[in-house]
Amino acid sequence: MHTIRGLWAIWAIFLVLLAASPSQAAAAPEIVGGSAAVIDSKNGQVLFEKNMRQRMYPASTTKILTAIIALEKGRPADMVTISGEACNIEGSAIGLDEGEKISLEDLLYALMLNSGNDSAVAIASYIGGSVDGFVDLMNKKAAELGAVNTHFNNPNGLPDPNHYSTAYDMAVIARYAMQNPEFRKIVATETKDICREDPNAQTYLLNHNKLLWQYEGANGIKTGYTELAGQCLVASAARQGRELIAVVLGSEGTNIWSDAKVLLDYGFVEFNSVSVTEAGKRITDVPVRFGVSDSTPVLTSCSLTYDFPRNKQYEIRQEVRLKEKIIAPVEAGEKLGEVAFFANDREIGRVDLVSKQAVQRKMPARLWLYLFVALALFTVRAIFRYHKNRRRNQWLRFSKRKNYFKI
Repeated sequence: MHTIRGLWAIWAIFLVLLAASPSQAAAAPEIVGGSAAVIDSKNGQVLFEKNMRQRMYPASTTKILTAIIALEKGRPADMVTISGEACNIEGSAIGLDEGEKISLEDLLYALMLNSGNDSAVAIASYIGGSVDGFVDLMNKKAAELGAVNTHFNNPNGLPDPNHYSTAYDMAVIARYAMQNPEFRKIVATETKDICREDPNAQTYLLNHNKLLWQYEGANGIKTGYTELAGQCLVASAARQGRELIAVVLGSEGTNIWSDAKVLLDYGFVEFNSVSVTEAGKRITDVPVRFGVSDSTPVLTSCSLTYDFPRNKQYEIRQEVRLKEKIIAPVEAGEKLGEVAFFANDREIGRVDLVSKQAVQRKMPARLWLYLFVALALFTVRAIFRYHKNRRRNQWLRFSKRKNYFKI
């Protein structure tokens, strides 16, 4: 009996220790896609990557950039006259006719839901003046966003040796696009009826992104496929105040959906988003030379969040770095330094520090003395010139009289 009780006691202790022991780190997700990335939409932090900087064909995920440029440079209500160039494009299309008039908004829905290649060309011709002109805008925008391993040769993603991107670059582009409310609305739409002049033309659009029906919180973004590119998907989902973007390039068949789900699950389950600092938080006071105030408070210019792996503890510390000399005048909101945050001695982010208030330059006491002396000298000089001119005028009048009497 005592032996049995002892065994139960040992098992109880073992189970308690097992429950109290820290969990092992989750295994990295396994996917079919050749290149992938998962980022936090709020801070851009990479949570997982697989060959994310390897050049790949992006297929129709290209249309993410096409859409955001159109939204920034055009108006949804604009009526677009379809050119012959936009008709009879290979691949997915809504059958645009030359001379047809259709709103830019409806073209954008056809672009992102139905993946219309003809819609992409119609948009490019309208916004850029020509397809080549629009492609120039695309490459400039990609460079501005930091997509340095990307080069586009068309607005729809049809195969081209000089049309390439990476999983990371597509994540960067998608993160930027999702900051536009109209873009977010379009890519989250499951079905849409558009207006066409021809009553027999295609008007019903069904979003190709199956995750909108299959994954909790899914809210975008774009599918893509060509034989060279394989199955591609840029997916986004929001849960419990967090939003993640997953990019998969070069997957196969229906694996594209399981790949995206595995990546999003990994990001949501295995990471916690922690608020490191809030915007407007007072960090310290900094001295201001020659100011009406001797110092000014500095505040964080923006918030900073960071995603930490679950079941791991981190000690966060901050390091304030200010300008060596801060001299008045100082404008409200002027950058006076930055604060760097570290977790276990690894830097996780920086935030600018800005002045809470304006500080005007004060007039030094010595300067008042200089001004008084200068004013006194100016006054003496003015009096001297006055008397000099007066004597001169008197002499001129006397000379005129003298000459007059001589005559």
